[in-house]
Amino acid sequence: MKALSRLAPAAVAAIALAAIAVPVASASAATRPAPASPAHRPGPQAGPAVFVMTDNTAANAVVAYRRAHDGALTLAGTYYTHGLGGVLSGSVVDHTASEGALTYDRASGLLFAVNPGSNNVSVFKVSGDQLRLSQVIWSGGDFPVSVAVHGNHAYVLNALGGGTLSGYRISGGWVAPIPGSSRSLGLGTTAATAFTGTPGQVSFSPDGRSLLVTTKAATNAVDVFAVHPDGTLSATPAVNTLAGDVPFAVAFDRAGQAVVAEAGPSAVATFSLGSGGVLAQLAVADTGQMATCWIVRDGRYFYTSNAGSGSVSGYSVSSSGGLTALGNTATDAGTVDAAAAGHGRFLYVQTGKSGIVDEFAVGAGGSLTPIGSVTVAGAVGGEGITAG
Repeated sequence: MKALSRLAPAAVAAIALAAIAVPVASASAATRPAPASPAHRPGPQAGPAVFVMTDNTAANAVVAYRRAHDGALTLAGTYYTHGLGGVLSGSVVDHTASEGALTYDRASGLLFAVNPGSNNVSVFKVSGDQLRLSQVIWSGGDFPVSVAVHGNHAYVLNALGGGTLSGYRISGGWVAPIPGSSRSLGLGTTAATAFTGTPGQVSFSPDGRSLLVTTKAATNAVDVFAVHPDGTLSATPAVNTLAGDVPFAVAFDRAGQAVVAEAGPSAVATFSLGSGGVLAQLAVADTGQMATCWIVRDGRYFYTSNAGSGSVSGYSVSSSGGLTALGNTATDAGTVDAAAAGHGRFLYVQTGKSGIVDEFAVGAGGSLTPIGSVTVAGAVGGEGITAG
């Protein structure tokens, strides 16, 4: 379906550039609702925050940082999820090989944190930089890696077992399964392909009528399900095959165009999303970096994280989908997910090699100026960052 083919499927090599095999964490199906006990008590004043997930296999946690007016972060509290982190075999800097493992829904005031090692999702209620654990819910599958929310609907993407989706309804600050919402992706992932052959992200279109899933090297596709008014999905998706491109993550611009990070050629591509879930390519740009996997929107700009190069690449997107490169900015090693904050004034970049979050101010034309960095305890290889 892709009109343009570029580089050879050195796809997997780009994604797993520095990868060394590590054992898969155990995954029990236990779901244990329990009150949150912060490892570090927050102060009395709550303020704007950035949240980072550790994906620690002994005890997963969300670490809250208070954001100062100049963008600098200060530790505000550490909150256990009452679940376990998990590690896909073959991973190093990103144990879940995904985007969206930690998702904040401003409308409901809820923060969703996946627990891949225990097959559940923790739901926190957010008050500034303070959290309160309210629920721990079954993910509906094996090894949850990504959560998407739109309106009163949430979907969890499970990476193993061929990949599955499970839907939930948000009402009154509580989350409950949507009957009949589960869908199998049928990806045929094996133990040998767990890192590259699992789905990468689930994301709603801006209007909430479509649900997109990136399948990475499993099928080199973006699957698009129609979302019904009751929150259930179409029985099968529209499969948009991007041969050899290893679509990893997706974001949307203000016009509703999809902007996809493609790990195979280490590129960014824009698409229109048409009726029936069909993606039509508009433009493509190679980042010139290695292992371009994650992408985040920051106001008018988009930034990809390039794990193999230790950098982020900036782009602006025109109304017709055209891409203009803004340049590359160095980060700490193992660049993974990122989060925008302060109405687009700041960008926080998670780096997995040492569990560091780099802080940047976003300037005119999308330029990035370093502010500083914080080291997140117990977060080596972790993925999941979002801003309140």
